[in-house]
Amino acid sequence: MSWLVFGIFLVACLSAGATGGLFPPGKWYEGLSKPAWTPPNWVFPVAWTTLYLCMAAAGARAAVRPDNSVAMALWALQIALNGLWTPVFFGLQRIKLGLVVLIGLWLSVFFGMIALWQVDWIAGLLFVPYLAWVSTAGALNYSVMRLNPEAAKAG
Repeated sequence: MSWLVFGIFLVACLSAGATGGLFPPGKWYEGLSKPAWTPPNWVFPVAWTTLYLCMAAAGARAAVRPDNSVAMALWALQIALNGLWTPVFFGLQRIKLGLVVLIGLWLSVFFGMIALWQVDWIAGLLFVPYLAWVSTAGALNYSVMRLNPEAAKAG
């Protein structure tokens, strides 16, 4: 793995993650009903830091391998959708549209994991925790939508 390539992928991940600072949860999210299993707030930065390191490593490993075009295209798609969810959910306060973005993200992570696995099995393995986290995020987004039907009407 090239450290330069890893650094480029890490900057892409951190750029997507920066949307969390631009569109923080705020009072709107604090006022929503959430399921009892919602992770505590401190878990999110720890989880995302770990996931972004794994995602960058996966991308860097696959980027230098032959026949990586599908894996790289799916990596690009997932990071774009990753960066889109926060402004949609927290910025626009569109719970349903956030779920649509999350479904697309989940699909891109799932198929990206498979494509990465075919290029470099370690790269594919590095996406497994990401898929688990996006699955949890999807369940949380869905639960928030169901628990807050009035707030979810906006989309």
